[in-house]
Amino acid sequence: MRLAIFGNPVAQSKSPLIQTAFAAQFGLPDFEYGRILAPLDGFTEALQRFIAEGGQGGNVTAPFKEEAFRACDRLTARAAAAQAVNTLKVEADGQLLGDNTDGAGLVADLNRFCSLAGKRILVLGAGGATRGAILPLAGEQPAEIVIANRTALKAVDLAAVFSAQVDVPVRGVALDQISGVFDVVIDATSASLGGEAFPLPASVFGAGCVAYEMVYGKGETPFMARAQEAGAAHRVDGLGMLVYQAVEAFELWTGLRPEAEPVFALLRNA
Repeated sequence: MRLAIFGNPVAQSKSPLIQTAFAAQFGLPDFEYGRILAPLDGFTEALQRFIAEGGQGGNVTAPFKEEAFRACDRLTARAAAAQAVNTLKVEADGQLLGDNTDGAGLVADLNRFCSLAGKRILVLGAGGATRGAILPLAGEQPAEIVIANRTALKAVDLAAVFSAQVDVPVRGVALDQISGVFDVVIDATSASLGGEAFPLPASVFGAGCVAYEMVYGKGETPFMARAQEAGAAHRVDGLGMLVYQAVEAFELWTGLRPEAEPVFALLRNA
């Protein structure tokens, strides 16, 4: 099986290490997973060339997830909701299937720290990362999901889209209109990538709160620092999300579900 991750940049990706380790759990022969640095204006061409040369699928990272969404012949429900694709599979009939495993990876990682059922969840940001997370989060039957964004209208509009699809309350507000106490607070903004801080009331972090930073490998981000000041019980970065979304992708390609824990150990020692 020949797979690859497409991105720009892509050299930093841990996906080849993770997916190769998963394949080793099952002793899969001829499992190949590489990196493809696609030109910023040439993702579709790079993907088509890879498939023409025998590629059977792979992953997509920034900045190509929305372009991958448009390139697919078929979409899973979660990819359609996210309007972005991070996992590709060439099906038996040659059609290209697109999936989005990011939200499922997030939920699986959060479940290591608390059950989401009946919890109040705050998601910061109303971009693609949030769009990919809401459907899987709602599937856990939380009490409420609040989307907070600098531009309130964007959060309100996104909440309205998902309110029509799920049976849990989804509400959008401006960042400066956040009220109440939350059990889970997720930073899905790009602010931490640039070390940019944003105001967040300490009162949003409830007792036993899980503060989740979607990015990983960025050290003490402004969000993580704010969560510590507020006394959040758990501060978690997105490395677990990366591993668990990879579990979902591997299962889509092979029909086999690998164990995540050995890969956590591998990454810790890498």
